[in-house]
Amino acid sequence: MELKGHHLVVLGYGDVGKSIVNVLSGGPFRFVVVDTDEKVFENVDFEHLIGNGSDEDILIAAGVKTAPFIFVALNDDTNVIFATLISRSLNPGATIVARANSVKSIDKIYKAGADYVGSLSIVAGQMLAKMTANCMGKSCRIDEDIMLYEGIEIEKHHVDHGSFLENKRIEDLNLENNIGCTIIGIEREKVVITSITKRTAIKAGDTIAVAGSNKQISAFKERYLD
Repeated sequence: MELKGHHLVVLGYGDVGKSIVNVLSGGPFRFVVVDTDEKVFENVDFEHLIGNGSDEDILIAAGVKTAPFIFVALNDDTNVIFATLISRSLNPGATIVARANSVKSIDKIYKAGADYVGSLSIVAGQMLAKMTANCMGKSCRIDEDIMLYEGIEIEKHHVDHGSFLENKRIEDLNLENNIGCTIIGIEREKVVITSITKRTAIKAGDTIAVAGSNKQISAFKERYLD
């Protein structure tokens, strides 16, 4: 049976996977976790699936085809590469965050289709934690930079009435082709939206999370915000 609808997928429930789940559990997200060891799911109350996260049938069953975010936190880099490659094939529009157990594998994981890759010492879940935990139920600092690894950062911007971005759809902006950055999340009325599609429209009052290199973020601000 294949899960349907917009949800996040976490592949692997080891130390990094648990860290990601701890963040997701505190937010408004629906998510499913995949791991080969059924014992790790004893006494948990979230959706999960027992199986190999690098197996295509398991990924399909977990709903990777419709997931806006996929976290690959497997313990073996060969499996990480295969899981990333298959996930990207099944869902070209997903944002894939992968954990590399060895820095030597980072380049291969990027080539497999990951958007962001962190080494073992970096908890991939911190990205979502910064996007959600710091914003839920209180005002966010505008233009707060969230520094990631490999020169990637996420920056948040508030959209005011009259802004060029107001009522623009993602496909209208075509950021990935024009600048190279990506809008990966929108906070609207204290709810974080991660199921971003080409037809998603930006509204006045939104706080958008833009991911890209420092140069791309600067180009985005100069073109759309200054």
